[in-house]
Amino acid sequence: MSIRVGIYGWGNLGRGVELALRQNPDMRGVAVFTRRDPKTIVTKTGIPVYSVESAEKMTDEIDVLILCGGSATDLPTQTPALAEKFCVVDSFDTHAKIPQHLSAVEEAAKKGGKTALISGGWDPGMFSLARLYGSAILPCGKDYTFWGKGVSQGHSDAVRRVEGVADAKQYTIPVDEAVAAVRAGKNPELSTGEKHRRECFVVAKEGADLARIEKEIKEMPNYFADYQTTVHFISQEELNEKHSGLPHGGVVLRSGVTGLNGEHTHTIEYSLKLTSNPEFTSSVLVACARAVYKLYNEGNYGCKTLFDVPPAYLSSTDRETLIKNML
Repeated sequence: MSIRVGIYGWGNLGRGVELALRQNPDMRGVAVFTRRDPKTIVTKTGIPVYSVESAEKMTDEIDVLILCGGSATDLPTQTPALAEKFCVVDSFDTHAKIPQHLSAVEEAAKKGGKTALISGGWDPGMFSLARLYGSAILPCGKDYTFWGKGVSQGHSDAVRRVEGVADAKQYTIPVDEAVAAVRAGKNPELSTGEKHRRECFVVAKEGADLARIEKEIKEMPNYFADYQTTVHFISQEELNEKHSGLPHGGVVLRSGVTGLNGEHTHTIEYSLKLTSNPEFTSSVLVACARAVYKLYNEGNYGCKTLFDVPPAYLSSTDRETLIKNML
């Protein structure tokens, strides 16, 4: 029997989940829920579309609901509200607020006897696992994470929600000198702003106060306040022509030492190069949905992260075959 998946939200991430389900024969999409008029949406694989108000009427028809809203304003309220009624997965990516989000979702999921997984994706998510493994193996060392160059969906969403902004894309760009110093084993002390810079391309609404928009973006806590941020105001046509893609990626490095006096140095590196950030993130969420389904059927309720998931639970392959072919 295939795992029945609902998709809550129909932006880039939701469309990516639909495509990812096609590559996982043990799963199938049974519903898309949207705030738009469902009649205006036609899915590529024939998944029926409903209004978000219809979701709670379909709890018996969905095994796992993948939430595809933004971290700025959607997921902080949507995930706790839905985790009481569904097994859910989200990609909440505001790192500083993950403990608070986990606590709210834990309470809701435990109350409803459901299983939830938050902050799935690649960072937080796959990069989080790389940091955990690296620090466990090389306890005497330092972690370094560099993102980009690429479009951050969460940061772009945050910019688009600034009053007076019609559309926007935000690029996260590593500082090359910082990456080189880490790879050279220099173990530099790097502030947030010394590791990355941020570049925003913004389409402002007619008559909007550009100075206020730029100031609000640059001072936004958890997103831009700690970084060197450049804001470019451009036309919608230029944004569509030059910034329509959604590439991303990055690297996690753990630099550490072993030996009686730290005489041996080691570097662990995990990197991603993504031509479609949302489609890769969606693929991680689908794997997480499989894990949530397994945990739920074991009676393991409450809110989880990828730290809490046995690696084999992410795979559709049985344990014996994984051991034979991959271990």
